[in-house]
Amino acid sequence: MAHEVERKFLVRSDTWRSGGEGQPYRQGYLLNSEFRTVRVRLSDRSAWLTIKGARVGVTRPEFEYSIPVGDAEDMLATLCDGSLVEKTRYRVPLGAHVWEVDEFHADNAGLVLAEIELRHEAETFERPEWLGQEVSDDPRYYSGRLSREPFSSWRERST
Repeated sequence: MAHEVERKFLVRSDTWRSGGEGQPYRQGYLLNSEFRTVRVRLSDRSAWLTIKGARVGVTRPEFEYSIPVGDAEDMLATLCDGSLVEKTRYRVPLGAHVWEVDEFHADNAGLVLAEIELRHEAETFERPEWLGQEVSDDPRYYSGRLSREPFSSWRERST
């Protein structure tokens, strides 16, 4: 079985920007529950269907499959619950790892998260100076939750 070991952090400054081009993504959820998600993701020229199981710590089962771009566009337009999650992903190499920094747009504008995928939960990694608070255990920052409760609604509730 395929597994994903991922830690997620807030980003506290723009010093991670290296001038490289980011990859825009749009994604939506066909199934979006606490225990499993089925996501369709579309980039410029590629699309994927991803199935994820429940988290145990920072590990969860994950299966990802390429699908035709036209199918992904149709699914995003007709089958997804909640709002689409739109973001630009930047890959930032550091030490033995590559950080993925997601700058969110539309309903989640203003949110910037960094993720690192590890081989196992106890693996050590270099922490860049721009890294903020860890939010791996905070479900508000999961993309599935952001499709149902966008970041913009958090600000509305807190004012």
